[in-house]
Order: sequence, then structure tokens, then C-alpha cells
Amino acid sequence: MTGNKRDRREELAADIKRQVGTETTKRFLRTLPAFHLQAELPEHLRELLDRLDGAEASVAASERH
Repeated sequence: MTGNKRDRREELAADIKRQVGTETTKRFLRTLPAFHLQAELPEHLRELLDRLDGAEASVAASERH
């Protein structure tokens, strides 16, 4: 890849990061259903996290012995 293409990609990435971080973009994203925050974790995700915690605990316990 030539330096010119790399520079353009880096500039584009910097522009996207800058625009995503603006207050206007944040305000817009808050209006979209996919970006709504939930007060509580859905039950199926809580169960998955509990299983993950259990798996991590058993690995940690087996490494100690």
C-alpha cells in the first residue's frame, strides 16, 4: 500500500472517530432503539455471566492446586 493511501485511511479513521464523539452524534444515537441503555441486565445475559463467573472460578481453583 502506498503512503498516500495509508495517509488517506488514517485521516478517514481520525475523522470518523472525531464525528462519533461529537455531542450531536451522541444525542442522535440516544434516540435509536439499539443504543438505549437498559436499567437492568436481561435475565438470559445475567445467566450467561453467572456461568462465565463459575467457569472462571473453577479454572482459577484448578490452577491453585
